[in-house]
Amino acid sequence: MGNANKNQVRRRIIFYGRVQGVGFRYRACYAAREYGLDGWVRNRYDGTVEMEAQGDERNIGALLDFLHRQSYIRIDHAESEEIPLEQKSQKFQILY
Repeated sequence: MGNANKNQVRRRIIFYGRVQGVGFRYRACYAAREYGLDGWVRNRYDGTVEMEAQGDERNIGALLDFLHRQSYIRIDHAESEEIPLEQKSQKFQILY
């Protein structure tokens, strides 16, 4: 447990805009794994996308920057909140 990083956070983020049917979840999953993040991403019935990402705060920020730069995806608004870390977090995945 001495490897715990004080910069570790878990964020729940809801994305609004053109975020479904444009490869958002697949790009998010690929990038999150590249940045060493745990968590998940899924479509919601209201047309938004929900994500929980856990890892270094800077890497979560880099993931968000990456998503904002993607073609076809248009993020009009994102709501983000810090939530408790999950001790048994798993590799980033797409939930269906």
